[in-house]
Amino acid sequence: MKRIVWASVLGTVVEWYDFLIYGTAAALVFNKLFFPTMDPVAGTLAAFAAYAVGFVARPLGGAIFGHFGDRIGRKAMLTLTMLIMGLGTFLIGCLPTYEQIGIWAPILLVLLRLLQGVGIGGEWGGAVLMVIEHAPEKKRGFYGSLVQVGFPAGVALSTATFLGLTMLPQQDFLSWGWRLPFLCSIVLIGVGLFVRLKLVETPAFAQVKKTESAARMPVLDVIMKEPRTFLTAVGLKVSEVAWVYVLTVFSIVYATGTLGLPRSLILYAILLGAVLEFATLPLFGWLSDKIGRRPMYLGGALISALCALIVFPLLETRDPTVVVISIAVIMSLTHGTMFGPQAAFLPELFGTRVRYSGASLGCQIAAAISGGFAPMIATGLLAWAGATWPIALYLIGLAAITLVATLYATETRDLDIGRA
Repeated sequence: MKRIVWASVLGTVVEWYDFLIYGTAAALVFNKLFFPTMDPVAGTLAAFAAYAVGFVARPLGGAIFGHFGDRIGRKAMLTLTMLIMGLGTFLIGCLPTYEQIGIWAPILLVLLRLLQGVGIGGEWGGAVLMVIEHAPEKKRGFYGSLVQVGFPAGVALSTATFLGLTMLPQQDFLSWGWRLPFLCSIVLIGVGLFVRLKLVETPAFAQVKKTESAARMPVLDVIMKEPRTFLTAVGLKVSEVAWVYVLTVFSIVYATGTLGLPRSLILYAILLGAVLEFATLPLFGWLSDKIGRRPMYLGGALISALCALIVFPLLETRDPTVVVISIAVIMSLTHGTMFGPQAAFLPELFGTRVRYSGASLGCQIAAAISGGFAPMIATGLLAWAGATWPIALYLIGLAAITLVATLYATETRDLDIGRA
């Protein structure tokens, strides 16, 4: 079990690092290098739109790898998603800028972001299934949450990398420094592949193969035969995924552009929030084993609505201590309370025959709807109103959707993970 957990976590850290360095780069440099002919706000919106493209591609990755993950197996898909992510990330680091090749620069950037999105779209479902389908019955929430730690680890690694690079002179950072996090990912991919190739298939899927009961078209089965469960999975995801990208991507633009805070300060805040989730995600996963998945989600949705009212006033104090602590704590309260148990909750909603497809597609469609577009929507709302209250209403609305989905969801803590 330790080997399975470590292999899944390490691979997930690498994949999230690859996916997330794009968001930090979009907030810091892509508007200047790939969309330089626009005014600053339009350039930032364009950079965030290219960022959102990766999220739009995630459902495609979820559908493709979900299909083959339910037909062929979990292990093979995990290896393939890592290769796709690694290739896309490395090539972004090699891209010429707008100044060098004109309009082809942003076009190639968007295409490589699409490739990243397809890879990460298939990654999450396979990684969590590899763990929870091996895990002891009463500890699926805890073991699944360990895989989720890969996300804040990826945030911490990507943020720390850019934090170090911001010490470079501005000209060096814009010319070559920003490329280093993308190019170095090739080493991490090699390590992740080495570890993942040693994994074995899960007992639940092995039983499906043994009885030759694999679904012919698992994605269609999810949508046509289990529409309520599928929509519930989407609703369970929309709030926390928007929150984490508002805090880790939009906050950089808002704090440095609108509030005039140093970019190093906001990067330190995000880094602290990610490190804090190393502890809170397993805690919330463990709690979901004790009190159930639904109570954790109900509490998380209500807390998220409350935090929407206070997060921007706290940032507007411009007090460095208040800003850092606010972002770090609110990340765990709004994102961590639901993201920790999510690795068990979403897959448990579906039977083994369609579990990879159902969990992946539900998760990735929600990520596309509210995660990828959250920084762009927040930036647009701020530009439109000249204030943050519309962003708060947007986050409250998403929390309400998750609250309704939770009320419709079945408690899955005691369900048999091996059911077909």
